[in-house]
Order: sequence, then C-alpha cells, then structure tokens
Amino acid sequence: MQFFDKLLYAIERNQSLLYVGLDPDPEIVDADKLWEWLDTVIAQTADLVCAYKPILGFYQALGAPGLELLKQTLERIPTHIPIILDAKHSDIHTSTVFAKTAFEEWRVDAVTLSPYAGWDHVAPFLVYPDKAVFVLCYTGNPSAAVLQEYPLPSQPFYLHLVNEAKNWGTPAQLGLKVGATPEILARIRAVAPERLILLQEDAAEMHDLATILAAGLDKQGEGLLVPVPPSLIEEPGRNIAEAVRQLRDTVNEERLRIVQGNPTCELWLPNVCLLQSEPHRDLVLQLYDIGCIIFGEHKQASGAIFPYYIDLRKIISQPQIFHKILSAYAEILKDLEFDRIAGIPYGSLPTATGLSLRLERPMVYPRKEVKAHGTQKVIEGNFQPGETVVVVDDILISGKSAIEGAEKLKSVGLKVEDIVVFIDHEKGVKDKLRSNGYRAHSVLKITEISETLYNAGRVDDEQFKLLMWEH
Repeated sequence: MQFFDKLLYAIERNQSLLYVGLDPDPEIVDADKLWEWLDTVIAQTADLVCAYKPILGFYQALGAPGLELLKQTLERIPTHIPIILDAKHSDIHTSTVFAKTAFEEWRVDAVTLSPYAGWDHVAPFLVYPDKAVFVLCYTGNPSAAVLQEYPLPSQPFYLHLVNEAKNWGTPAQLGLKVGATPEILARIRAVAPERLILLQEDAAEMHDLATILAAGLDKQGEGLLVPVPPSLIEEPGRNIAEAVRQLRDTVNEERLRIVQGNPTCELWLPNVCLLQSEPHRDLVLQLYDIGCIIFGEHKQASGAIFPYYIDLRKIISQPQIFHKILSAYAEILKDLEFDRIAGIPYGSLPTATGLSLRLERPMVYPRKEVKAHGTQKVIEGNFQPGETVVVVDDILISGKSAIEGAEKLKSVGLKVEDIVVFIDHEKGVKDKLRSNGYRAHSVLKITEISETLYNAGRVDDEQFKLLMWEH
C-alpha cells in the first residue's frame, strides 16, 4: 500500500490528523524507563492518531542501545499506522544506502530530508513507489530566519525552496515539513495547496491551535499532520489516551468549523458515536448524508420499481468519500488475479479509472453502444487476447449490465472470472452470476446498509422497512 493511501486509511479509521513524536525528553522520562514510556504511549494512542514520528537523532544519541530501542519501537507500532522517520538526512553520498535501510530494513513509510543537496539527494528515496519523503522547508528556530527569509521577507528563500521541491516528486510522494508561525504556514499553503504538510511540534505548542489549523489545512480540511504536543504525553500521571482524545476532538471540531464556509468541497465528520463496530459504517453514513440514498418509488435500470433509489453519481464530487470507496474496492481486488480492469459504462467508469491509477493496472471498457463511425470498437483500450480482466460495476440489482459487459469483453478473446460491485441488492443475483461462470464480490450489501442507517438513527422504522422490503 502506498504511503498516501495508508495515511488516509489511518485518518479515516481513527478520524484523526494527529501524529505522535516518539522522542521523549530525557529530563522528564528516565533513561531506564524509555521503553516502558514508548510502549505505553503507543498502546494508549493507536486508536487516536494517524501516524507516529520517531526522531532518528534521539535514538542515535543513545548509541548502539538506542538503535536497538528504535527497532523495538518500530516493531511495536501497529502495521496499519504509517511511520514517518524524522531523519533530516542531508548526506547525498549515503542517500541510497540510507533509503535502503529505512525503507527495506526498518520498513518505515516515509522519511524527512534536508533539501540543500537538491533533487539528486531526494531521488534515491523516490525510487520506492510506495514510500514518501518530507522536505524540511522551514524551521521555527529564531536564528534560522536570517537564512530562510533571505534575501527579502517579501521574496524569501523558503518559498523558492517549496516551489522547487514541487518539481521533485508528486503530491503522493513528497510533502513538506514546516515549523513556523501561522502567517508563514499560510504562505506555504498558498504556494503548495496540494501538498501534505508535516507540522513540527514546536509550531503546535507556540501558537493557537485554531489559527494554525486555519493557516495549514487545505480546502478539504485535510493536508496537515498535527503533532500531539510533547507536554501532553510526557507529564507523569497524565491519562494519555484521554488527553489525546480531547485534542483530536478539538481538532475535528475546528476542521468542521473552518470547512463549513468553503462551498467547493464539504468535509464529512461523523456525528454519531458508541455504535457497534460495523464494517464500512462511516462510509454508509457518508453516502446517506450526501444524498445518495433517496426514498420514494423509482424505476431502476433493470425496469424494477423500488421504494428507494441509490444514486452513486454524486461521489465523484466528494473526494474524501470517493477515496474511501476506491479503498474498499481495492481491498477486494488485492486478492484477485487479473491483468486489466474494466468499468461498465457509464456509472462505474470513474471508479474503474481511479482503481486503474491506484493499483497501476491498465484499464479497458466495453462500449455501451458501438458507433457507426471511427474505429467502431466494441472494447476501448489496449489489450491482448487471453488476458484476464476483472469487471468493476457500481450496483448489482439484476446482474444484466455486468453480464452484458463481461460477454462483450469475452467476445474479443479476454477472460472474465470476477465481477466486483460496490452494492449488492442480494436477492440471489450473485448466484445468477455464478451460474453464468462468474465469481461475484461486493463491498456492501443492502441489508448491511439498512441496518447501519437504522442503528445510527439516520432512518426511522418505516424507512428501514422500505430498505428491507424484499429481505
């Protein structure tokens, strides 16, 4: 899984933009209790943060025992939470070796780099497509301003650095590490609206949280990794989990307040809690909240009349939700064998395109109708007969569109074994596909959607009965 996808999964899972720095102050935490402290912090925050950030220099300063402690700490972190190794690596001559150590031996997900050796220093880290780097572009040390703001505050070097670093890697590969005032953070965000920003601990402790978030968040209320202040987790006797939970909730409330004024893209945060842990619960609630589930008699593509309608076309205008849907599909696809992805026109074409880009698998699609002009192709895209194609569709009601699309693909010599849909209306349609020689997979079932909405109080008894009308 790529770093950016892993990070978004952790953000969505824990509803958090917080990360924890794993480098305790030796004046507060006794040297002989370092592992006990690290183990406790990780155990109490694993459900509340989206990343961990050990500082390499802290462990190096402890000598050989420190590096052993680092390995022990890395192994303790849950595998679904990204690790950003704060190395600030700056030696171009050891960059290839260090990248191999960090990414292959230590298996961290990202590292921080000093940018002054230029792109040649960064390149060895970017050859790992599933990893990422954060370039240090501004530090909050007061004496560094004479360098960072040279030659003029109106034309500072740090903004030139940001613009240059944007050419070194994609937004999914390269982020920015920033320790700055809200004013400087806002200038960096304006120059790099698409970049992930890793905020240094000192910036979070020295300035008002609301002001920092307003300056650093992107238009979707994301794009900023916020540190848990060291004072919050190092104070003896403090309930770490409760303190971090309160901070997370405060950040989310502020995110919501900031984004509510932005009409371009709404941020969704859950307003329910203490529900039973249900697979894809938040995703179901999001779909309902953006109006994808409509009640009233509606004619389906199959010709059947249902007392509700599920309209998934809205998801393409909701990047946060669309990303979750792609992740859910990808979880199924990772266990299947296929050469290409095929989307069924027209509803699932955006999804198939997104999956093709994410999984780096080529895409084809069967035309809904063959044009009388041009190439008159039945299948669009390049392929070789004999290749295996997985079919991606949005909703499985009768199975007609999926089967027709699969048959078109087979008519040109392609193999189709698996059909993956987002929602299965059940009613035995998977059995129908099986009888036609296809394995059917679904992210959600209509009964699962109905029960989740009912348990969350989104639908009343009557609406629940409508959703379950044939089950």
